[in-house]
Amino acid sequence: MNSRNDAQGPGADDEDRDFTDTAELLVERDGHLDEPGQDSSGTDSAADPEETTDRSEIIGRDGRWAAGWALRFIVFIAAGYIAFRLLGYVWAGLLPILLALLVSTVLWPVAKALRKLKFPPALASLTVIIGFIAVIGGIFGAMAPVIANQGSDLVDRATQGVQDIMDWLQGPPLNLNFGQFDQVVQDATQFLQDQSSNIASGVFTGLSAATSVAVTIVVLLVLTFFFLKDGDRFLPWVRKYTGAKAGWHLTEVCSRTWNTLAGFLRAQALVSLVDAVFIGIGLVLLGVPLALVLAVITFFAGFIPIVGAFTAGALAVIIALVTNGVTNALLVLLLIIAVQQIEGNILQPVLQSKALNLHAAVVLLSVTVGSTLFGIIGAFLAVPVAATITVWLRYHSEMVALRTGEITSDDIEIATAKGAPPTMSSQEAFAAVRDRMVELGRLRKKGGTSTKASYLEKVEEDERKQRDRDDD
Repeated sequence: MNSRNDAQGPGADDEDRDFTDTAELLVERDGHLDEPGQDSSGTDSAADPEETTDRSEIIGRDGRWAAGWALRFIVFIAAGYIAFRLLGYVWAGLLPILLALLVSTVLWPVAKALRKLKFPPALASLTVIIGFIAVIGGIFGAMAPVIANQGSDLVDRATQGVQDIMDWLQGPPLNLNFGQFDQVVQDATQFLQDQSSNIASGVFTGLSAATSVAVTIVVLLVLTFFFLKDGDRFLPWVRKYTGAKAGWHLTEVCSRTWNTLAGFLRAQALVSLVDAVFIGIGLVLLGVPLALVLAVITFFAGFIPIVGAFTAGALAVIIALVTNGVTNALLVLLLIIAVQQIEGNILQPVLQSKALNLHAAVVLLSVTVGSTLFGIIGAFLAVPVAATITVWLRYHSEMVALRTGEITSDDIEIATAKGAPPTMSSQEAFAAVRDRMVELGRLRKKGGTSTKASYLEKVEEDERKQRDRDDD
Protein backbone atom coordinates (compact mmCIF):
# COMPACT_ATOMS: atom_id res chain seq x y z
CA MET A 1 0.00 0.00 0.00
CA ASN A 2 2.80 2.46 0.85
CA SER A 3 4.64 1.69 -2.35
CA ARG A 4 1.47 2.31 -4.35
CA ASN A 5 0.92 5.67 -2.69
CA ASP A 6 4.54 6.64 -3.25
CA ALA A 7 4.25 5.79 -6.89
CA GLN A 8 1.12 7.80 -7.30
CA GLY A 9 2.76 10.91 -5.85
CA PRO A 10 1.49 13.51 -3.35
CA GLY A 11 -1.82 13.87 -5.22
CA ALA A 12 -2.90 10.43 -4.04
CA ASP A 13 -3.36 11.67 -0.47
CA ASP A 14 -5.65 14.45 -1.70
CA GLU A 15 -7.74 11.92 -3.72
CA ASP A 16 -8.01 9.62 -0.68
CA ARG A 17 -9.05 12.55 1.47
CA ASP A 18 -11.72 13.60 -1.07
CA PHE A 19 -13.02 10.03 -1.23
CA THR A 20 -13.15 9.88 2.57
CA ASP A 21 -15.12 13.13 2.75
CA THR A 22 -17.58 11.83 0.11
CA ALA A 23 -17.99 8.56 1.97
CA GLU A 24 -18.74 10.38 5.23
CA LEU A 25 -21.46 12.40 3.46
CA LEU A 26 -23.03 9.20 2.08
CA VAL A 27 -22.96 7.51 5.46
CA GLU A 28 -24.48 10.60 7.08
CA ARG A 29 -27.30 10.62 4.49
CA ASP A 30 -28.10 6.90 4.07
CA GLY A 31 -26.62 5.36 7.22
CA HIS A 32 -24.37 2.99 5.20
CA LEU A 33 -21.69 2.96 2.48
CA ASP A 34 -22.33 0.94 -0.67
CA GLU A 35 -19.98 -0.04 -3.42
CA PRO A 36 -19.81 2.44 -6.28
CA GLY A 37 -22.69 1.94 -8.71
CA GLN A 38 -24.82 -0.14 -6.31
CA ASP A 39 -27.55 0.65 -3.83
CA SER A 40 -28.24 -1.23 -0.56
CA SER A 41 -29.92 -4.12 -2.41
CA GLY A 42 -26.94 -4.64 -4.70
CA THR A 43 -28.71 -3.33 -7.83
CA ASP A 44 -27.45 -0.66 -10.14
CA SER A 45 -28.43 2.80 -8.86
CA ALA A 46 -26.96 4.92 -11.63
CA ALA A 47 -30.26 5.03 -13.45
CA ASP A 48 -32.36 5.67 -10.35
CA PRO A 49 -33.01 9.44 -10.12
CA GLU A 50 -34.37 9.16 -6.59
CA GLU A 51 -30.88 8.35 -5.26
CA THR A 52 -29.45 11.78 -6.22
CA THR A 53 -28.96 14.39 -3.52
CA ASP A 54 -31.54 17.12 -3.45
CA ARG A 55 -30.17 20.54 -4.44
CA SER A 56 -31.77 22.14 -1.40
CA GLU A 57 -29.55 20.07 0.89
CA ILE A 58 -26.40 21.23 -0.88
CA ILE A 59 -27.57 24.85 -0.92
CA GLY A 60 -28.57 24.63 2.73
CA ARG A 61 -25.19 23.16 3.67
CA ASP A 62 -23.38 25.94 1.79
CA GLY A 63 -25.65 28.53 3.40
CA ARG A 64 -24.86 27.20 6.88
CA TRP A 65 -21.15 27.30 6.07
CA ALA A 66 -21.38 30.92 4.84
CA ALA A 67 -23.53 31.96 7.81
CA GLY A 68 -21.08 30.37 10.23
CA TRP A 69 -18.11 32.22 8.81
CA ALA A 70 -20.12 35.46 8.61
CA LEU A 71 -20.93 35.13 12.30
CA ARG A 72 -17.28 34.49 13.10
CA PHE A 73 -16.33 37.57 11.09
CA ILE A 74 -18.83 39.70 13.03
CA VAL A 75 -17.48 38.36 16.33
CA PHE A 76 -13.89 39.18 15.31
CA ILE A 77 -14.85 42.70 14.24
CA ALA A 78 -16.74 43.30 17.49
CA ALA A 79 -13.84 41.97 19.54
CA GLY A 80 -11.39 44.16 17.61
CA TYR A 81 -13.53 47.24 18.17
CA ILE A 82 -13.80 46.56 21.91
CA ALA A 83 -10.06 45.94 22.12
CA PHE A 84 -9.35 49.21 20.29
CA ARG A 85 -11.61 51.14 22.67
CA LEU A 86 -9.93 49.56 25.69
CA LEU A 87 -6.55 50.35 24.19
CA GLY A 88 -7.45 54.04 24.29
CA TYR A 89 -8.02 53.83 28.05
CA VAL A 90 -4.77 52.00 28.87
CA TRP A 91 -2.55 53.54 26.19
CA ALA A 92 -0.73 55.83 28.65
CA GLY A 93 0.37 52.78 30.65
CA LEU A 94 0.87 50.44 27.70
CA LEU A 95 3.12 52.75 25.67
CA PRO A 96 6.10 52.67 28.11
CA ILE A 97 5.85 48.87 28.23
CA LEU A 98 6.00 48.54 24.44
CA LEU A 99 8.89 50.98 24.15
CA ALA A 100 10.75 49.28 27.01
CA LEU A 101 10.40 45.90 25.27
CA LEU A 102 11.85 47.32 22.06
CA VAL A 103 14.74 48.98 23.88
CA SER A 104 15.37 45.76 25.83
CA THR A 105 15.75 43.75 22.63
CA VAL A 106 18.61 46.07 21.64
CA LEU A 107 20.30 46.23 25.05
CA TRP A 108 19.89 42.58 26.06
CA PRO A 109 23.00 41.28 24.20
CA VAL A 110 25.17 43.77 26.10
CA ALA A 111 23.56 42.87 29.43
CA LYS A 112 23.97 39.17 28.66
CA ALA A 113 27.66 39.69 27.86
CA LEU A 114 28.17 41.48 31.20
CA ARG A 115 26.48 38.60 33.00
CA LYS A 116 28.96 36.21 31.42
CA LEU A 117 31.70 38.42 32.92
CA LYS A 118 30.29 37.60 36.41
CA PHE A 119 28.29 40.83 36.74
CA PRO A 120 25.24 40.43 38.97
CA PRO A 121 21.98 40.82 37.01
CA ALA A 122 21.07 44.10 38.71
CA LEU A 123 24.53 45.60 38.21
CA ALA A 124 24.68 44.47 34.58
CA SER A 125 21.27 45.99 33.85
CA LEU A 126 22.13 49.25 35.61
CA THR A 127 25.43 49.51 33.74
CA VAL A 128 23.72 49.03 30.40
CA ILE A 129 21.04 51.62 31.22
CA ILE A 130 23.62 54.20 32.27
CA GLY A 131 25.65 53.52 29.13
CA PHE A 132 22.53 53.87 26.97
CA ILE A 133 21.68 57.24 28.57
CA ALA A 134 25.29 58.38 28.15
CA VAL A 135 25.33 57.52 24.44
CA ILE A 136 22.02 59.27 23.71
CA GLY A 137 23.00 62.26 25.84
CA GLY A 138 26.39 62.46 24.13
CA ILE A 139 24.78 62.52 20.68
CA PHE A 140 22.45 65.38 21.53
CA GLY A 141 25.21 67.12 23.50
CA ALA A 142 27.40 67.09 20.41
CA MET A 143 24.56 68.59 18.40
CA ALA A 144 24.03 71.55 20.74
CA PRO A 145 27.25 73.50 19.93
CA VAL A 146 26.69 72.96 16.20
CA ILE A 147 23.19 74.39 16.42
CA ALA A 148 24.38 77.29 18.57
CA ASN A 149 27.24 78.19 16.22
CA GLN A 150 25.42 77.77 12.93
CA GLY A 151 21.90 78.73 14.03
CA SER A 152 22.20 82.49 13.53
CA ASP A 153 24.05 82.05 10.24
CA LEU A 154 21.38 79.62 9.08
CA VAL A 155 18.62 82.12 9.86
CA ASP A 156 20.40 84.90 7.94
CA ARG A 157 21.09 82.69 4.93
CA ALA A 158 17.55 81.32 5.00
CA THR A 159 16.13 84.85 5.03
CA GLN A 160 18.31 85.84 2.11
CA GLY A 161 17.40 82.65 0.29
CA VAL A 162 13.69 83.28 0.70
CA GLN A 163 14.14 86.84 -0.57
CA ASP A 164 16.04 85.57 -3.63
CA ILE A 165 13.24 83.11 -4.38
CA MET A 166 10.64 85.86 -4.10
CA ASP A 167 12.68 88.12 -6.42
CA TRP A 168 12.93 85.29 -8.93
CA LEU A 169 9.18 84.69 -8.82
CA GLN A 170 8.47 88.42 -9.32
CA GLY A 171 10.82 88.63 -12.30
CA PRO A 172 10.47 87.16 -15.78
CA PRO A 173 9.15 84.83 -16.96
CA LEU A 174 6.63 84.45 -14.08
CA ASN A 175 6.20 88.15 -13.17
CA LEU A 176 4.06 87.34 -10.11
CA ASN A 177 2.55 90.20 -8.09
CA PHE A 178 3.10 89.81 -4.33
CA GLY A 179 0.97 92.81 -3.34
CA GLN A 180 -1.92 90.58 -2.45
CA PHE A 181 0.47 88.20 -0.70
CA ASP A 182 1.64 91.03 1.59
CA GLN A 183 -1.98 91.70 2.51
CA VAL A 184 -2.47 88.03 3.35
CA VAL A 185 0.58 88.19 5.63
CA GLN A 186 -0.82 91.23 7.43
CA ASP A 187 -4.20 89.56 7.85
CA ALA A 188 -2.50 86.46 9.27
CA THR A 189 -0.51 88.59 11.70
CA GLN A 190 -3.67 90.35 12.89
CA PHE A 191 -5.39 87.00 13.31
CA LEU A 192 -2.54 85.70 15.46
CA GLN A 193 -2.74 88.81 17.65
CA ASP A 194 -6.46 88.32 18.10
CA GLN A 195 -5.92 84.68 19.06
CA SER A 196 -3.25 85.40 21.66
CA SER A 197 -5.29 83.87 24.49
CA ASN A 198 -5.83 80.66 22.57
CA ILE A 199 -2.14 80.55 21.71
CA ALA A 200 -1.25 80.90 25.39
CA SER A 201 -3.59 78.04 26.18
CA GLY A 202 -1.90 75.97 23.50
CA VAL A 203 1.48 76.71 25.06
CA PHE A 204 0.30 75.36 28.41
CA THR A 205 -1.08 72.32 26.62
CA GLY A 206 2.30 71.81 25.01
CA LEU A 207 4.00 72.05 28.40
CA SER A 208 1.61 69.41 29.72
CA ALA A 209 2.44 67.16 26.76
CA ALA A 210 6.16 67.70 27.38
CA THR A 211 5.67 66.71 31.02
CA SER A 212 3.83 63.58 29.90
CA VAL A 213 6.73 62.72 27.57
CA ALA A 214 9.21 63.17 30.42
CA VAL A 215 7.18 60.85 32.66
CA THR A 216 6.96 58.28 29.85
CA ILE A 217 10.75 58.36 29.39
CA VAL A 218 11.36 57.85 33.11
CA VAL A 219 8.93 54.92 33.27
CA LEU A 220 10.52 53.55 30.09
CA LEU A 221 13.97 53.48 31.68
CA VAL A 222 12.70 51.89 34.90
CA LEU A 223 10.82 49.18 33.01
CA THR A 224 13.84 48.54 30.77
CA PHE A 225 15.96 47.98 33.88
CA PHE A 226 13.55 45.40 35.25
CA PHE A 227 13.13 43.70 31.88
CA LEU A 228 16.89 43.32 31.57
CA LYS A 229 17.24 42.16 35.16
CA ASP A 230 14.30 39.75 35.46
CA GLY A 231 13.17 39.20 31.87
CA ASP A 232 14.70 35.71 31.67
CA ARG A 233 12.26 34.56 34.34
CA PHE A 234 9.21 35.43 32.27
CA LEU A 235 8.99 32.28 30.15
CA PRO A 236 9.39 29.87 33.10
CA TRP A 237 6.67 31.85 34.89
CA VAL A 238 4.39 31.49 31.86
CA ARG A 239 4.97 27.73 31.73
CA LYS A 240 4.36 27.39 35.45
CA TYR A 241 0.96 29.09 35.44
CA THR A 242 -0.34 27.99 32.04
CA GLY A 243 0.73 24.35 32.15
CA ALA A 244 3.09 22.39 29.95
CA LYS A 245 0.68 21.95 27.04
CA ALA A 246 -0.03 25.66 26.44
CA GLY A 247 3.12 26.89 28.18
CA TRP A 248 5.54 25.46 25.68
CA HIS A 249 3.53 26.84 22.77
CA LEU A 250 3.69 30.28 24.40
CA THR A 251 7.39 29.77 25.06
CA GLU A 252 8.07 29.06 21.41
CA VAL A 253 5.94 31.86 19.95
CA CYS A 254 7.27 34.42 22.46
CA SER A 255 10.84 33.37 21.62
CA ARG A 256 10.11 33.83 17.93
CA THR A 257 8.57 37.25 18.60
CA TRP A 258 11.57 38.34 20.65
CA ASN A 259 14.04 37.18 17.99
CA THR A 260 12.03 38.90 15.24
CA LEU A 261 11.85 42.23 17.06
CA ALA A 262 15.53 42.10 17.96
CA GLY A 263 16.49 41.29 14.38
CA PHE A 264 14.30 44.08 13.01
CA LEU A 265 15.70 46.77 15.31
CA ARG A 266 19.32 45.75 14.77
CA ALA A 267 18.88 45.58 11.01
CA GLN A 268 17.04 48.91 10.94
CA ALA A 269 19.72 50.50 13.13
CA LEU A 270 22.43 49.35 10.72
CA VAL A 271 20.47 50.59 7.70
CA SER A 272 19.83 53.95 9.38
CA LEU A 273 23.49 54.24 10.34
CA VAL A 274 24.61 53.68 6.75
CA ASP A 275 22.11 56.29 5.52
CA ALA A 276 23.20 58.81 8.14
CA VAL A 277 26.93 58.35 7.46
CA PHE A 278 26.76 58.64 3.67
CA ILE A 279 24.20 61.45 3.66
CA GLY A 280 26.12 63.30 6.37
CA ILE A 281 29.39 63.06 4.41
CA GLY A 282 27.62 64.26 1.25
CA LEU A 283 26.05 67.23 3.05
CA VAL A 284 29.43 68.26 4.45
CA LEU A 285 31.03 68.11 1.00
CA LEU A 286 28.15 70.15 -0.47
CA GLY A 287 28.48 72.79 2.26
CA VAL A 288 24.96 72.39 3.67
CA PRO A 289 24.56 73.95 7.14
CA LEU A 290 23.79 71.69 10.11
CA ALA A 291 25.09 68.63 8.27
CA LEU A 292 25.76 66.76 11.55
CA VAL A 293 22.30 67.56 12.87
CA LEU A 294 20.67 66.42 9.65
CA ALA A 295 22.68 63.18 9.76
CA VAL A 296 21.47 62.46 13.30
CA ILE A 297 17.87 63.22 12.28
CA THR A 298 18.30 60.84 9.33
CA PHE A 299 19.49 58.08 11.68
CA PHE A 300 16.56 58.36 14.08
CA ALA A 301 14.03 58.90 11.28
CA GLY A 302 15.23 55.67 9.68
CA PHE A 303 13.46 53.66 12.40
CA ILE A 304 10.20 54.66 10.71
CA PRO A 305 10.53 52.72 7.44
CA ILE A 306 9.93 54.52 4.13
CA VAL A 307 8.23 57.57 5.67
CA GLY A 308 11.08 58.53 8.01
CA ALA A 309 13.77 58.53 5.33
CA PHE A 310 11.58 60.60 3.01
CA THR A 311 10.88 63.18 5.73
CA ALA A 312 14.52 63.55 6.74
CA GLY A 313 15.59 63.88 3.11
CA ALA A 314 12.97 66.53 2.42
CA LEU A 315 14.22 68.54 5.41
CA ALA A 316 17.78 68.42 4.09
CA VAL A 317 16.67 69.56 0.62
CA ILE A 318 14.66 72.46 2.07
CA ILE A 319 17.60 73.68 4.16
CA ALA A 320 19.90 73.43 1.13
CA LEU A 321 17.37 75.32 -0.98
CA VAL A 322 16.89 78.29 1.35
CA THR A 323 20.60 78.59 2.20
CA ASN A 324 22.60 77.57 -0.88
CA GLY A 325 20.17 77.91 -3.76
CA VAL A 326 18.42 75.70 -6.27
CA THR A 327 21.55 74.06 -7.71
CA ASN A 328 22.80 72.94 -4.32
CA ALA A 329 19.33 71.69 -3.38
CA LEU A 330 19.18 69.58 -6.57
CA LEU A 331 22.58 68.08 -5.75
CA VAL A 332 21.37 67.22 -2.24
CA LEU A 333 18.25 65.66 -3.74
CA LEU A 334 20.37 63.50 -6.07
CA LEU A 335 22.57 62.49 -3.13
CA ILE A 336 19.59 61.39 -1.04
CA ILE A 337 17.97 59.52 -3.94
CA ALA A 338 21.23 57.66 -4.67
CA VAL A 339 21.72 56.63 -1.03
CA GLN A 340 18.08 55.61 -0.68
CA GLN A 341 18.25 53.51 -3.84
CA ILE A 342 21.34 51.67 -2.62
CA GLU A 343 19.79 51.16 0.80
CA GLY A 344 16.36 50.15 -0.47
CA ASN A 345 17.48 47.79 -3.26
CA ILE A 346 20.62 46.23 -1.79
CA LEU A 347 21.16 46.72 1.93
CA GLN A 348 17.65 46.65 3.39
CA PRO A 349 16.38 43.54 1.53
CA VAL A 350 19.46 41.55 2.58
CA LEU A 351 19.30 42.57 6.24
CA GLN A 352 15.56 42.63 6.85
CA SER A 353 14.44 39.67 4.74
CA LYS A 354 15.69 37.27 7.39
CA ALA A 355 14.35 39.31 10.29
CA LEU A 356 10.84 40.17 9.06
CA ASN A 357 10.07 38.64 5.65
CA LEU A 358 7.34 41.26 5.15
CA HIS A 359 6.36 42.67 1.78
CA ALA A 360 7.05 46.37 1.25
CA ALA A 361 3.33 47.00 0.72
CA VAL A 362 2.58 45.53 4.15
CA VAL A 363 5.24 47.74 5.73
CA LEU A 364 3.90 50.88 4.02
CA LEU A 365 0.29 50.06 4.92
CA SER A 366 1.15 49.38 8.56
CA VAL A 367 3.09 52.66 8.84
CA THR A 368 0.20 54.56 7.27
CA VAL A 369 -2.40 53.05 9.59
CA GLY A 370 -0.20 53.44 12.66
CA SER A 371 0.59 57.10 11.95
CA THR A 372 -3.08 57.85 11.25
CA LEU A 373 -4.27 56.30 14.52
CA PHE A 374 -1.44 57.20 16.92
CA GLY A 375 0.76 59.80 15.20
CA ILE A 376 4.57 59.52 15.25
CA ILE A 377 4.55 56.85 17.96
CA GLY A 378 2.13 54.81 15.90
CA ALA A 379 4.37 55.08 12.84
CA PHE A 380 7.36 53.92 14.90
CA LEU A 381 5.51 50.96 16.45
CA ALA A 382 3.61 49.97 13.30
CA VAL A 383 6.22 47.67 11.77
CA PRO A 384 7.13 45.87 15.05
CA VAL A 385 3.44 45.28 15.73
CA ALA A 386 2.88 44.00 12.19
CA ALA A 387 5.91 41.73 12.53
CA THR A 388 4.61 40.36 15.84
CA ILE A 389 1.18 39.61 14.37
CA THR A 390 2.86 37.90 11.41
CA VAL A 391 4.95 35.71 13.73
CA TRP A 392 1.88 34.53 15.62
CA LEU A 393 -0.07 33.83 12.42
CA ARG A 394 2.82 31.89 10.91
CA TYR A 395 3.21 29.82 14.07
CA HIS A 396 -0.49 28.99 14.02
CA SER A 397 -0.19 28.02 10.36
CA GLU A 398 2.68 25.68 11.19
CA MET A 399 0.69 24.05 13.99
CA VAL A 400 -2.26 23.55 11.66
CA ALA A 401 0.01 21.97 9.05
CA LEU A 402 1.53 19.75 11.74
CA ARG A 403 -1.86 18.55 12.95
CA THR A 404 -3.09 17.85 9.43
CA GLY A 405 0.01 15.80 8.66
CA GLU A 406 1.27 18.14 5.93
CA ILE A 407 4.61 18.57 7.73
CA THR A 408 6.48 16.87 10.56
CA SER A 409 8.25 18.28 13.59
CA ASP A 410 11.55 17.99 11.70
CA ASP A 411 10.29 20.60 9.22
CA ILE A 412 9.80 23.25 11.94
CA GLU A 413 12.65 25.49 13.03
CA ILE A 414 12.39 25.76 16.82
CA ALA A 415 13.49 29.12 18.23
CA THR A 416 13.27 28.37 21.96
CA ALA A 417 16.85 27.14 22.13
CA LYS A 418 18.07 30.61 21.09
CA GLY A 419 16.55 32.25 24.17
CA ALA A 420 16.58 29.51 26.78
CA PRO A 421 16.36 30.71 30.41
CA PRO A 422 19.27 30.04 32.80
CA THR A 423 17.13 27.53 34.74
CA MET A 424 17.56 25.04 31.88
CA SER A 425 20.02 24.56 29.06
CA SER A 426 19.26 25.44 25.48
CA GLN A 427 19.35 21.75 24.57
CA GLU A 428 16.70 20.95 27.19
CA ALA A 429 14.48 23.81 25.99
CA PHE A 430 14.85 22.74 22.38
CA ALA A 431 14.07 19.12 23.24
CA ALA A 432 11.04 20.07 25.31
CA VAL A 433 9.41 22.09 22.54
CA ARG A 434 10.26 19.50 19.92
CA ASP A 435 8.72 16.74 22.07
CA ARG A 436 5.48 18.69 22.22
CA MET A 437 5.42 19.02 18.43
CA VAL A 438 6.28 15.33 17.92
CA GLU A 439 3.48 14.27 20.24
CA LEU A 440 1.11 16.64 18.45
CA GLY A 441 1.96 15.03 15.13
CA ARG A 442 1.63 11.51 16.53
CA LEU A 443 -1.73 12.34 18.05
CA ARG A 444 -2.99 13.41 14.65
CA LYS A 445 -1.66 10.31 12.88
CA LYS A 446 -2.59 7.61 15.40
CA GLY A 447 -5.75 8.99 16.97
CA GLY A 448 -7.64 6.83 19.46
CA THR A 449 -8.46 7.25 23.10
CA SER A 450 -5.46 5.31 24.39
CA THR A 451 -2.98 7.56 22.54
CA LYS A 452 -4.64 10.72 23.83
CA ALA A 453 -4.71 9.35 27.37
CA SER A 454 -1.01 8.44 27.28
CA TYR A 455 -0.21 11.86 25.87
CA LEU A 456 -2.12 13.64 28.63
CA GLU A 457 -0.38 11.48 31.23
CA LYS A 458 2.99 12.48 29.76
CA VAL A 459 1.97 16.14 29.82
CA GLU A 460 1.00 15.92 33.49
CA GLU A 461 4.29 14.21 34.31
CA ASP A 462 6.25 16.94 32.50
CA GLU A 463 4.28 19.60 34.35
CA ARG A 464 5.26 18.07 37.68
CA LYS A 465 8.92 17.90 36.61
CA GLN A 466 8.84 21.52 35.44
CA ARG A 467 7.26 22.71 38.72
CA ASP A 468 9.96 20.87 40.67
CA ARG A 469 12.67 22.44 38.50
CA ASP A 470 11.21 25.93 38.95
CA ASP A 471 10.91 25.45 42.71
CA ASP A 472 14.55 24.39 42.90
